[in-house]
Amino acid sequence: MGAQQVRERFTELYGAAPEGVWAAPGRVNLIGEHTDYNDGFVMPFALPHQVTAAVSRRTDGLLRLHSADIGGEVVELALDGLAPGTDDGWTAYPAGVVWALREAGHPVTGADVHLASTVPTGAGLSSSAALEVVVALALDDLFGLELPRWKLARLCQRAENVYVGAPTGIMDQTASACCEEGHALFLDTRDLSQRQIPFDLAAEGLRLLVVDTQVKHAHSGGEYGKRRAGCEKGAALLGVDALRDVAYDGLDAALEGLGDEEEVRRLVRHIVTENQRVERVVELLTSGDVRAIGPVLTEGHASLRDDFRISCPELDLAVDTALAAGALGARMTGGGFGGSAIALAEASAVDTLIKAVKEAFAAAGYTAPRVFEAVPSPGARRLG
Repeated sequence: MGAQQVRERFTELYGAAPEGVWAAPGRVNLIGEHTDYNDGFVMPFALPHQVTAAVSRRTDGLLRLHSADIGGEVVELALDGLAPGTDDGWTAYPAGVVWALREAGHPVTGADVHLASTVPTGAGLSSSAALEVVVALALDDLFGLELPRWKLARLCQRAENVYVGAPTGIMDQTASACCEEGHALFLDTRDLSQRQIPFDLAAEGLRLLVVDTQVKHAHSGGEYGKRRAGCEKGAALLGVDALRDVAYDGLDAALEGLGDEEEVRRLVRHIVTENQRVERVVELLTSGDVRAIGPVLTEGHASLRDDFRISCPELDLAVDTALAAGALGARMTGGGFGGSAIALAEASAVDTLIKAVKEAFAAAGYTAPRVFEAVPSPGARRLG
């Protein structure tokens, strides 16, 4: 749904034109999975798929929400009644952002909001963060808060962690808020320093495909939380603030120091090697050797599958089939337990690769995957 349609639907719902329309994208994480809540490195880029929001201010302490994708009536909430744990539906995401802004002392007095999304939900492409960021950016503009993008991302993360109850890191919100067209974002999640790394695949004759397995995941589920708790245990046992502080060349000694804590050993090994993979991809892209990142992506999948144990049969089939069909590299992306895989391929190999993946899923009796090209796109912005 385009900006004009969102604007028109807002007018139908609320009886007046919105004060503005904003958009925030979903993201693909190129490399750096589950490192963000370990103070590590990540490398996402924004998708062309986005959440669009038409918004106007209110001054009466009411938040009115409507989604073109969910349907139903407008949901009306009193700002004074917003509190963590009071909402387990889709409205918790925008309401959580309003709660986080007000908790931080920002004078948000209410809003009318109409939303429409093209980001696939449950696909590991960060639909929830896009929803949070578009609402935060609109309210920042309308109420003249003038918050830097990294701070908006932090507030959106707080909304998801505390209000929604999902223990996610900072990557998704920062990617949606800060990515630039034609670039991947090299983000240090400890100090939030950023570098925009050129990532123009078309110019290299390459494509990056997303294979949405249609297996839905939920971040607030227990398995994600278990991995995070295990990483925190590993850091505590090793006497460091976060697993970011375990050097790659000191990994063997660190693993030895964990003794018979086998599950923790696996989690630590993934985080430390994944941080190193991010740094390798940054070096390769910076030097212009884009094709060489393929094997690094594939290494990342093996680590997520075998050490972090968050893949699933559909994701493994997507990766293995893509590689057999000529992909330069492939891996699952996102939180795991379903969602999407990515595959880097020569442009000339794309049709063959897509056909092979779809046939493999059909032969296995799986739901047909959704396959599309991921083009590095702009971050959150005002449309009008």
